[in-house]
Amino acid sequence: MLKKYFPILDWLPNYKKSYLSGDLVAGLTVGVMLIPQGMAYAMIVGLPPVYGLYTALVPNLVYALTGTSRKLAVGPVALDALIVASGLSAMKLATEGEYIAMALFIALFVGVLQLAMGFLKLGFLANFLSRPVVSGFTSAAAIVIGVSQLKHLFGVKVSSSNTVETIQQLFTNLHTLNWYDFTIGVAAMLVIVGLKKWNRKLPSAMIVVVLGIVGIYLFMVNEADVNIVGYVPNGLPAFTLPNFTWEQLTLAFPLAMALAFIAFAEEMAIAKGVEERTQEYHTVPDQELKALGVSNIIGALFQSFSANASMSRTAVNVNEGAKTGLASIISALVVGLVLLFLTPYFQYLPKSILGAIILVAVFGLLDLKYPAQLYKHQKDELILLIVTFVTTLFVGIAQGIIFGVLFSLFLLIYRTSKPHVAVLGKIKGMDYFKNVERFSEDVECDNGILILRFDAQLFFANVQHFKTALYKQIHLKKGTLSYVILNAEPVNYIDNTAAAELEKIVIDLKEKGITFKLAGAIGPIRDILVKSGLVKVIGPDHIHVRTAEAYEDCLAHVGKSPMQNKVSMQYK
Repeated sequence: MLKKYFPILDWLPNYKKSYLSGDLVAGLTVGVMLIPQGMAYAMIVGLPPVYGLYTALVPNLVYALTGTSRKLAVGPVALDALIVASGLSAMKLATEGEYIAMALFIALFVGVLQLAMGFLKLGFLANFLSRPVVSGFTSAAAIVIGVSQLKHLFGVKVSSSNTVETIQQLFTNLHTLNWYDFTIGVAAMLVIVGLKKWNRKLPSAMIVVVLGIVGIYLFMVNEADVNIVGYVPNGLPAFTLPNFTWEQLTLAFPLAMALAFIAFAEEMAIAKGVEERTQEYHTVPDQELKALGVSNIIGALFQSFSANASMSRTAVNVNEGAKTGLASIISALVVGLVLLFLTPYFQYLPKSILGAIILVAVFGLLDLKYPAQLYKHQKDELILLIVTFVTTLFVGIAQGIIFGVLFSLFLLIYRTSKPHVAVLGKIKGMDYFKNVERFSEDVECDNGILILRFDAQLFFANVQHFKTALYKQIHLKKGTLSYVILNAEPVNYIDNTAAAELEKIVIDLKEKGITFKLAGAIGPIRDILVKSGLVKVIGPDHIHVRTAEAYEDCLAHVGKSPMQNKVSMQYK
């Protein structure tokens, strides 16, 4: 039971020594990344930088104990920071103290909502994140994150967070390019890529971080030459209860609800992307909701703003060889040690090296093979991927996920409303009934018998499609038709609207002198036939176990044996 809520109890007893090097390197590298990122994201929210370090410490550690994705890096995230910032600015809080308290309360509120969603088993919402959505989102988000790091690589000031505007500002301000930053960043990327090609086991990102810190510490003469991380405050977060009023609770609810859903959707998109690449474990959506919820609740009690899975840090985690949640525990310990003892050293880390690490990491998230595969085989799903990609890239990460899911639902509704309808014929010398378009030379057809197979449930959205297809085939028979057999094997549900329409069809066919027969209905469909009264309209003698029996009865009026009658009419 404990393993269900604390997945660490599942993987920790089975931990292998071979995992340690990858977890250690990934944990140290991501821990180093968390220092400047946490400070930057706290400033996006409008909080003092130290709150970003608190968010990098506590939620990260809690998720490592409770999350089912062993490679996900949880902590401060730019998207969540922007959402919180926009929500808080709309509240027009009077003092800095109120602002900080509301930011912490929103994190607590988001955590409570996510935890409740987990216990209500709303993790199934992640099932709407299909592979095209995940692929489109991942590739576009990688570009968004990569573009956001170019300002550090070029040493150019950029005021916008929009991808297109960022690129425009980069080109506009390119004359101010900092050659020191650019040279250090490009050199770092070349070293990382070169070391990876030479020996993938080498901690390439960690090596360039150490070289960068040592180089700046020993050789930098003028601090204005290179953009460095700068002062990092020290001290671990203290336990505190967020203060709020009922009025603030009302104001925070829409923001917290939106953030809870968006954060979970984003987290599952990243988790599914990693799971798809590695195939090493299975992510459980309901437990992921609980893990995120608990991470945000405990994090808020230790002065953290809303935390979520990070695309860039997860990419680094994977690229550096992380195998288990120990990598996240190590990265949290790195943050804790830095807060306590090492801040004087990390202040010399060039921002361009951090940007180089992220740029190399996210490049591996771009997937060009899958879109090419969809182009050859499933163009409708390629459109889904493109919609998600374009929306994520040019509108926003949250909007990309939402549009992707909505477009997935649109495709689902479209396919369900216009399912495949096949005319069947008897394979010569056998009692198989197959699509006449696929086996035109192998089937025998009787002009007096029409056999139709409907490959979906029958409900209000597609019953007219069924009726149109049926009457089209009846018209093609040009008055020679005596029997219609519906192969109902693929039909798993008939709703009230479809049942009423089917009754009208059967009566109309009778008036035309055509007998309607049903074959292969599964148990739940037979229950619906009885409860809706369709059995009486169709007639018990015209409901058969198999299509072959219905076909033989049309030809020779052989009727049904007692067992056939029992099976075809069995219902609850």
